[in-house]
Amino acid sequence: MCGIIGFAGKEGALEKLMSGLGALEYRGYDSAGVAFFDGEKLNAVKSGGRLCRLAEKLSVSTHDGVTCGIGHTRWATHGDPSDVNSHPHGNGRVYAVHNGIIENYVRLSDFLEKRGYTFESETDTERAVILIDYFYEKENDPVKAIARAAEMMEGSFALGVVFADHPNVVYAVRRGSPLLVSPSDDGNFIESDISAVLKYTHRFARLDEDEIAVLTKDSITFISKDGNVTDKEFETAEWDTEAAEKGGYPHFMLKEIHEEAEAVKRTVKGRLRDGEVEFELSDPVKRKLYSAKRLHIVACGTAMHAGLIGKHAIEKLVRIPVDVEIASEFRYRNPILDPGDVVVIISQSGETADSIAALRLAKERGNLTLAIVNVPGSTIAVEAD
Repeated sequence: MCGIIGFAGKEGALEKLMSGLGALEYRGYDSAGVAFFDGEKLNAVKSGGRLCRLAEKLSVSTHDGVTCGIGHTRWATHGDPSDVNSHPHGNGRVYAVHNGIIENYVRLSDFLEKRGYTFESETDTERAVILIDYFYEKENDPVKAIARAAEMMEGSFALGVVFADHPNVVYAVRRGSPLLVSPSDDGNFIESDISAVLKYTHRFARLDEDEIAVLTKDSITFISKDGNVTDKEFETAEWDTEAAEKGGYPHFMLKEIHEEAEAVKRTVKGRLRDGEVEFELSDPVKRKLYSAKRLHIVACGTAMHAGLIGKHAIEKLVRIPVDVEIASEFRYRNPILDPGDVVVIISQSGETADSIAALRLAKERGNLTLAIVNVPGSTIAVEAD
């Protein structure tokens, strides 16, 4: 659920990065940071705590004419929330921001330490960045370095990367975690969520697994896993910036509490006909759903609490047993799923990494998957049955 924003374009990059990070605050975070080209020099500024602390640090110096950079809001996984563990991570030559978890980071640490590298932070992300730097020394080519590092990494990642030797270029790669690329009149963006850039553009394309994107102010190049340059169709987001902003409330939770009644109306509207519930489902999906003997509701955090309310209502009204489980436990414990069981994934963003993994596990087992999400076009919305 970390937030990523990157921009290569005309002046005002730092303003766009901070605006994008502000739009991603709804995901929650405990630290934030940016790396950007100030002239020809690559700087990184980061801070534990809220975005206002990062803004205070940036205000100490003037940063006129910044045209390229990457930014990040972090939920701590490896290492406490702190200035040192905040993203971006790097060594002056390469910086990166990361959403996801590098599951073999201990092995990567051993690999790099044997080759003389040291680390400042406790994060898995720093290991990924230093691994990219290791291959960059060998290849002297950012795309090849990122591709070779990605081959060694296990787990999920969406990475935005900048190289001091290649000013005003942003590189991106993903596996498991989502990452979008968006063109605009002022330049080109990467973002973990389209809401980060709706102020500037509504167009976006999704990076495929292990696909690399190279962004300059004038161009976007997509490079497939096998090294070929590919064409991509851009989609258009139909919702506006107001849907992604606080609407005058001091924080998103209060806004959403006040929106509950309207949200229920919008959800139900068009699905009730002559007193009957109507879902536009294909016949095979209907058959599986209506013959289900058990439901598994899988989610994280507050979404899981919503699942507990769902369990109470479904068991009372439909008399079908319902299990509710935290997605991270579900994905790792080899769950028992009978062929007729239905797995329901709940995720506000539609991009929760553990919930995506749980969804894919259920699909691998051949179970019907349903999704309840707040973002049309999100990974979970697209992949669920």
